[in-house]
Amino acid sequence: MQFTGEMNKKILVSPSILSADFSCLREDIKSVEEAGADSLHLDIMDGHFAPNISFGPALIRAIRKVTNLPLSAHLMICQPERFIDEFIRSGCSQVSFYLESEGEPLKMIKKLHNNGVDAGLVINPDVPVSKIEPYIDKIDFVLVMSVFPGFAAQEFIPDVIPKIERLRNIAPELDIAVDGGINEKTVDSVIQAGANILISATYIFDASDRKKAIQRLRGKNG
Repeated sequence: MQFTGEMNKKILVSPSILSADFSCLREDIKSVEEAGADSLHLDIMDGHFAPNISFGPALIRAIRKVTNLPLSAHLMICQPERFIDEFIRSGCSQVSFYLESEGEPLKMIKKLHNNGVDAGLVINPDVPVSKIEPYIDKIDFVLVMSVFPGFAAQEFIPDVIPKIERLRNIAPELDIAVDGGINEKTVDSVIQAGANILISATYIFDASDRKKAIQRLRGKNG
């Protein structure tokens, strides 16, 4: 089901701090902020749901103090419902989680909305869109993973393109984010499929000119 409609949504770029230099995190955040980033993507991993450990609400609270950019927490954790209040209090503007994780999805979505936080669901490359379709009208965005979560600098999986197209066709107004292997070689295909939020880690933070890297991702839509 190829997306053939016209998308009027602005293309937004969200650098993932997973590839930032944590020894000078304030400076790296300011760098992408000045380069034109629209938000910051925060990959939260517990070493169980995803095969890596990253950081938690304490670091998010520190980040909140040094930037005005919206913060989007991607919860790759087994028990998001147990910690949802902490992520709300830490200053997140968006929180996304997986249906495969423990907890009641509708309860978490309601709690996020009641606290003024956008709620999103994440689908991995091997998860069909049909799994989240019952929730489409209750969430603010879908995060499509174009790699399997856990580590930065992975290769883009092109099989996710039809998923993005299907999502855009069934939900024309929904925000669709894509995360994993997003760079100048892959960005056109995900935008053409209907994605409007581009999450990129290594491509942005390893760039000698981060402003130019962000502009390249936006392309003619920037």
